Amino acid sequence: MPALSEKQKRFVSEYVIDLNATQAAIRAGYSAKTAQQQGSRLLLNVVVQEELSRQQSKVAERLEITKERIVDELAKIGFSNMLDYMRAGPDGDPYLDFSGLTRDQAAALSEVTVEDFKDGRGEDARDVRRVKFKLHDKKGALVDLAKMLGFVVEKHEHTGKDGAPIQTETRTWREVLRSEKS
Repeated sequence: MPALSEKQKRFVSEYVIDLNATQAAIRAGYSAKTAQQQGSRLLLNVVVQEELSRQQSKVAERLEITKERIVDELAKIGFSNMLDYMRAGPDGDPYLDFSGLTRDQAAALSEVTVEDFKDGRGEDARDVRRVKFKLHDKKGALVDLAKMLGFVVEKHEHTGKDGAPIQTETRTWREVLRSEKS
């Protein structure tokens, strides 16, 4: 197997950072004009692919990223529930209660916004704190989880015009050459 050139090694190192072949090619020293083509070409190179795989495995090992951890994180998001974060007051109105928030529940939160303001005017004004929260995309997490666990099999069908079979034609080289001459 041929060794990688210095530029190819640099491309691999840069690509692992953000998985952007064009930018990795530019940062590796390839021309900005041809970076997109170079990046695509490099990703098709078997030796580059092997080195990328090796580098990605090293990163995953260093960060202790395993399929089990990914499945676990997706499950936290996919099976999260707004009721885990809210309680009902004596009047039946909901309020947020993060006092018993677990690490798993916190993993499902994508955003928490706290806004303090005055409501009313003069002596009637009162301090108000508005807290909003968002959960990560449950559907997306569940779809990713289903794919990882093999519950969803992606099927790609290729058809011709109006759903008909793709028309093919088999010719010998002699037939091709004859048709080009005429």
